[in-house]
Amino acid sequence: MRRDILKYGVIAGLVVAAGMWATLLAFRGDMSHGMLGMALGYLTMLVALSAVAFGIKHHRDVDRGGVIAFWPAFGMGLAISAIAGVFYVTAWELASATVVHDFAGNYAATAIANAQANGADAATLAKLAAQMEAFKVQYANPLFRLPMIFAEIFPVGVLVSLVSALVLRKSR
Repeated sequence: MRRDILKYGVIAGLVVAAGMWATLLAFRGDMSHGMLGMALGYLTMLVALSAVAFGIKHHRDVDRGGVIAFWPAFGMGLAISAIAGVFYVTAWELASATVVHDFAGNYAATAIANAQANGADAATLAKLAAQMEAFKVQYANPLFRLPMIFAEIFPVGVLVSLVSALVLRKSR
């Protein structure tokens, strides 16, 4: 089981990391594409995390004689998702160091510009600016940033694991 978890986790991780890099390079590191970039990112996560279903099915059919209960399948899916999440975090950290410079600053500027474009008053803009300054300080701390990045992909992995375990469970 561990070998299958590692194999399919690495496959999912490499796919999600490659997808992230392809998107970032296509946009030339410009993070202002908003919804399009987010949609491509989550689509890439879903494609990559399809390795969860393939891993559970392989383990069920090859190692378990065609039988697997919900909880072992779900646990295997979570483990594969966790490995993919580590790859995702690593890829983002490498991208932040090379392609995406000052993500927190760009994010803050975009949030403030969007609020201004939507007609926010001066008090609301001042409050948002203070929140964005606090965010930039927090984001500089790896103990804040790394779990936050992991939390982008892992809930998707939980959902894919849940659906895969429900669909692929098979008792005698």
